[in-house]
Amino acid sequence: MDMSQYLEIFIEESKEHLQGLNENLLQLENEPENMAILNEIFRVAHTLKGMSGTMGFTRMQKLTHNMENVLSEIRNGHIRANSNLLDTLFKCLDALENYVNEIVNTGSEGTEEYNDILIELGEILSRNSETIEDKNKENFVDTSSTSDINVSNSDISNIALTEFENNAVESAIARNFNVYEIAVFLNKSCVLKSARAFIVFRTLENYGEIIKAIPKVEDIEDEKFEFEFTVVVISKESKEAIKKGLLNIAEVEDIIIKNVVPQNNPSSLTDNISGNVIHENLIPKNTIQDTIYEEDSEVSKYSGNKSKPKAGKTVRVDIDRLDTLMNLVSELIIVKTRLEGIDGENNSQNYNEAVEYLERITTNIHDAVMKVRMVPVERVFNRFPRMIRDLSRKLNKDIELTMSGEETELDRTVIDEIGDPLIHLLRNAADHGLETTEERIRKGKEKTGHIYLRAYQDGNNVIIEVEDDGNGIDTKKVLNKAIEKGTVSPELAANLSEQEIIELLFKPSFSTSDNISDISGRGVGLDVVKTKIEALGGDIEVKTTLGKGSKFIICLPLTLAIIQALMVKVGEEKYAIPLNTIQNIEDVKVSDIQYVQKQEVIVLRNQVIPIVRLDKVLDVQQSNQTDVITVVIVKKGEKQAGFVVDGLIGQQEIVIKSLGKYLSGIRMIAGATILGDGEVALILDINTLV
Repeated sequence: MDMSQYLEIFIEESKEHLQGLNENLLQLENEPENMAILNEIFRVAHTLKGMSGTMGFTRMQKLTHNMENVLSEIRNGHIRANSNLLDTLFKCLDALENYVNEIVNTGSEGTEEYNDILIELGEILSRNSETIEDKNKENFVDTSSTSDINVSNSDISNIALTEFENNAVESAIARNFNVYEIAVFLNKSCVLKSARAFIVFRTLENYGEIIKAIPKVEDIEDEKFEFEFTVVVISKESKEAIKKGLLNIAEVEDIIIKNVVPQNNPSSLTDNISGNVIHENLIPKNTIQDTIYEEDSEVSKYSGNKSKPKAGKTVRVDIDRLDTLMNLVSELIIVKTRLEGIDGENNSQNYNEAVEYLERITTNIHDAVMKVRMVPVERVFNRFPRMIRDLSRKLNKDIELTMSGEETELDRTVIDEIGDPLIHLLRNAADHGLETTEERIRKGKEKTGHIYLRAYQDGNNVIIEVEDDGNGIDTKKVLNKAIEKGTVSPELAANLSEQEIIELLFKPSFSTSDNISDISGRGVGLDVVKTKIEALGGDIEVKTTLGKGSKFIICLPLTLAIIQALMVKVGEEKYAIPLNTIQNIEDVKVSDIQYVQKQEVIVLRNQVIPIVRLDKVLDVQQSNQTDVITVVIVKKGEKQAGFVVDGLIGQQEIVIKSLGKYLSGIRMIAGATILGDGEVALILDINTLV
């Protein structure tokens, strides 16, 4: 079977499972006795094993299989989930992420075996194997006289088992569990058979773990069975206890229970008891579907499609949003039909009404499509608790990350790009911002350093804040370092404000750190963060108080696809200026223009604003000179500039089109848009021009 058609689904689902695994491992470290979390981790590892096995990714399957072995021992109480063991499980997570990334890039999982991790997992098991072996032998011998294993042939099930199910049965019996085939007979007058079956399944989950259902669960849910069905259950309970519990369910007429023993491989049971075989794992509760999926996964293997899959190009959409979009498209078709049937000369009123109706629909479609493109920032935020946990251990600092506003939505294109800048800011806060534990105690601060990551919507922008309660930015140290590096002259430094000094941190390769670490001082400074954010149409500012902490505030547009813009004329050309950057528009007399260090400036409400003559910068033929010029005042971050234009066309909603790879290197132009008359207008890059 060619499995390449399922590769994209595999990648998307694997990423979701790995994110869930990350969150649950972090939670398990704080709550090592929480069995619900442990069962969820086991379920994810089990599902990943089945998925990777189905696709033929054997290395990934092998790693998750070994993870399951360790997780099973934790569930059985043989191993305690301490921080060192969690370190190994996090290494497994990193390895699985590397496998998935390799699959994204090449279509295959690569050749990396991660033997060191497999050895660590094996050592964890071997440290406990002796005790477990003795317990298994003791329990097996002690219960043999009363165990249901030693029963007559008439009490033994003949149900057919797959290899996977057979292994599960062997492992269960080796661990002193009972494995039962339970036939459930419903009353012939039962109306809601599937509902009764559901209650039976829920009841059985209280007694043990279901590994097989006949007919399949999907058929039972769809009532595609008569009045009986069979399940195979692993349990420590006796037959009598289970039968009594099931017969208490209304409409259940009879229960027949038989023992299930391993098939076709009688020697493997003995081997498992003696410890010659690595312990297989029991199936986690509430995963009947996973079991059936695992069964199917053993049948076919992915042969290895080497073509690079398309990953990260999909968005999961709420069905209600799609319904809204579908309804709007339906209305669009209706108004199109209406327009086609109107005679323009005799029905001008109908025509105008139809056009107005069309405008309303297109606006609503725009809003609906924007919502479809939106995804919560939680998608990015979820990776950071693990990162801070690792940094805390590496830096030997007590660090607590508090996140809020994870439900805030951003355009998918922005979400994909914002991760790296946030990683750098968080690393910076942990390494440079927060003091050591000893320092904090000496200053009378709480021993644990706090980092806050917040997101919230503000108008048409999303604000993301990274704040720490550390030492704050020492502006004197920054200024001295800038003078030492030659970034600013001593004369200029004397006149810089505190905010201007902080802006020096965003200069290329500028760092105040005395020691370069592999955490935040790796030659990648805040200049890269600023460049990335500005490329997304956003800006960043810093607020700091020495001794109390710092806050980095990122302002991002909700979307990069459609924006409000002011259309202007420069010479005979039309250009678009993003409306969110415009402060105001002024008519300025040419005689009011002054010069500061050979730069044209105007003084507006006691502010000195530099003038940018767009015709010269863009190499557009100059229009006729007049005594009064139109200046569009724009602001980006703390910087302002006045763009000299020849005329104002008006405000428009424009769709941004990229310039393509051949024109992508052009500075000053952020993209292009197609106007209503078919003309192309270029969108000015405010960051570059300012």
